Amino acid sequence: MSISAKATAVTFDAHTMWVELDDGRSLGVPLAWFPRLLNATPGQRETCRIGYGGEGLHWEALDEDISVEGLLAGRGDQTKPHSSAA
Repeated sequence: MSISAKATAVTFDAHTMWVELDDGRSLGVPLAWFPRLLNATPGQRETCRIGYGGEGLHWEALDEDISVEGLLAGRGDQTKPHSSAA
């Protein structure tokens, strides 16, 4: 999958991460999708660095990396163990 848009800004409200894209869209993502961000302080969330030419979001202190491609595909935290079906 190729990325059709790149992040230009990241902001937060009480329950949502808002990612502004270079094509004019605003992507709202529930903080519940990313437990590290959900449990972080507002100050920690604001330390987001947009990297890889707008393709990735990074929080050094939280050890969190999120791809714009993943957000556009509707993927949340991929580090959680998945339960296997019996």
